[in-house]
Amino acid sequence: MKLILSRKGFDSSAGGCPNPVFPDGRALALPIPDDQSPVRYSQIQHDGQSIGPLVSQLTGRSGFSRTGAHLDPDLIEDAYPRLPGWRPILGQHGSAQAHLANHGVGPGDLFLFFALFRQVERYRRRWRFVPQSRPFHAIWGWLQVGQVWQVYEAAPVPEWAAYHPHLHGTRSAHNCLYVSGDRLQIPGLNGDLPAAGVVTVPSDQHRLTAAGAANVTDWRLPAAFMPGADSVPLSYHQKPERWRPDGSPEYCRLKSAARGQEFVLDLEQYPGVSKWLLTPGLLS
Repeated sequence: MKLILSRKGFDSSAGGCPNPVFPDGRALALPIPDDQSPVRYSQIQHDGQSIGPLVSQLTGRSGFSRTGAHLDPDLIEDAYPRLPGWRPILGQHGSAQAHLANHGVGPGDLFLFFALFRQVERYRRRWRFVPQSRPFHAIWGWLQVGQVWQVYEAAPVPEWAAYHPHLHGTRSAHNCLYVSGDRLQIPGLNGDLPAAGVVTVPSDQHRLTAAGAANVTDWRLPAAFMPGADSVPLSYHQKPERWRPDGSPEYCRLKSAARGQEFVLDLEQYPGVSKWLLTPGLLS
């Protein structure tokens, strides 16, 4: 089984700002802009309301709600009108998909999605980022792969998936869709959890950026992620200088890569990370 830490959601380059953490502690990862997508921000729902005004207010662009939204990964059933048979789904293509293919990512492997977040508040009847608040990386969702559809080989796609952005416009080579399984399957897991979902209210255990860090890429991870002499490090993080002890035996520090979307780890070499995935509340 492989774990993929997957960067998805708004950031300074895609969307132009962090994703919101609301005053009640709930978080929302916003799909990045995509001119080729048939889905508009105004069509996507959160708590029964269009996210169009939210993205317009946070980006400072009044027409943002009418632009195309790359609804991907698509994990929330009531976020958009569905046809029968819908399942959570993730698309990938180009160099990022080649990276996943080179690492043999497929059925049974688990994506953990992370993004850049920042606290927001209502001010004069509009949403804004809380002044002086600092952005941070945090885990916001997951998807365990049930099937891989190789769109670039014209693999048949069911009608319920026809809306997906990776089936529209021009996509680069190796365009693939990763469809979730039914129930989460991790050795040692007690209980019944869906194979894909979102973290409604992120806690400290979902936070990647170390508290008080000057840079969002300064991560504090469970010590089980620390590479050993005979283990292959998290992809894009092979240089030993990226890793260091935290000062606590339970954690390590990582200077995470600023580029790259998919960071892959072989859990057969990191059994402690598999145990970390079983932490109550991490995937729920």
